[in-house]
Parts: sequence; C-alpha cells; structure tokens
Amino acid sequence: MPRPKKCRRVCGVPKQCRFGPQDGAAACGVVIMTVDEYETIRLIDRLGYNQEQCSVQMGVARTTVQAVYNSARGKLAEALVEGRQLVIQGGNYAVCPNGNGCCKKGGQKNENCSNL
Repeated sequence: MPRPKKCRRVCGVPKQCRFGPQDGAAACGVVIMTVDEYETIRLIDRLGYNQEQCSVQMGVARTTVQAVYNSARGKLAEALVEGRQLVIQGGNYAVCPNGNGCCKKGGQKNENCSNL
C-alpha cells in the first residue's frame, strides 16, 4: 500500500488559472499544472526562495519540493514551446489560514495542514 501524500501548504490560489496564445492558434491539448506546482514556481522563481525555504513554507520535504518544481518547470516549457494552453487546477494542497500575508522569506511551518 503506498504511503499517503502529505498535503502541501499554499498561500493562495492563482488569480488567473488559464494561460495560452492570444491569437487563438493554441496547439491541441492542454497542459495541466497543479496548484502546488504553481506555488513552487511562485516561491522559488518569483520570490527568490531556495528549495529549503520553499519546503519549510509548504510544509514538505526538500526532495518533494525539488520533484514538484522540476515537474512544474517541465509543464511551463511544454506550454511555451508547443504553444499549448496552461491550466492551473487540482493537486494535493491546503490554503494557508493566514491568507496571502504569510509568505515571508524563510517561511513558517503550519502543523494544521489539511486537504481542501
């Protein structure tokens, strides 16, 4: 029996969940990025966290962050290179109860993480 997945804490869901070519010439298929993958991109690439700080913020192991981040980068590359729509949805996450104000450099651990 596989080990149950630990939920990943995110500070909020994205304001926009669908991205793609504006000329209407999107390639067949859609690339689905999970909310926790989006969160790793936001924390590492946008806010400048390292993987250790990101893992503390999300309440998971650094190796988990590394795997999620690599998956997210692959999906971004696929959407950009192949001209596909990128949709952000789903995943195993819980929204931080502190809302959008919880992401400070170095993060904080939340022991009350639960699936939503």
